[in-house]
Amino acid sequence: MAEAGDLAFAPEEAAAILRHMNGDHASDSTLMVRALGGQPAATDATVTGVDKAGIDFRATVDGSEVPVRIPWGRTLAARAEVRGEVVRLYQESCTALGIEPRQAEQGAH
Repeated sequence: MAEAGDLAFAPEEAAAILRHMNGDHASDSTLMVRALGGQPAATDATVTGVDKAGIDFRATVDGSEVPVRIPWGRTLAARAEVRGEVVRLYQESCTALGIEPRQAEQGAH
């Protein structure tokens, strides 16, 4: 089993992921928490952490904040792999919730 330190991204990498997710994909986070995080009543979600094993959120459920962790499909080796996992989680969330996923924009990240 990997040690916690082995799963961490560099602080600046994790901060960049959080900035991007919370700045550009806030509604996607809520979908993921509702569909895959066991919180179908979530009305809001913010990414609070990320490592090579999964992504952490603070979700608003029935007026209270609750922590939610969604694991990646596998342990990631590098930050560059996060995008593919987030896209996969988003698509799985849309399928689970019966929502048509938006088309990826060329050059979008």
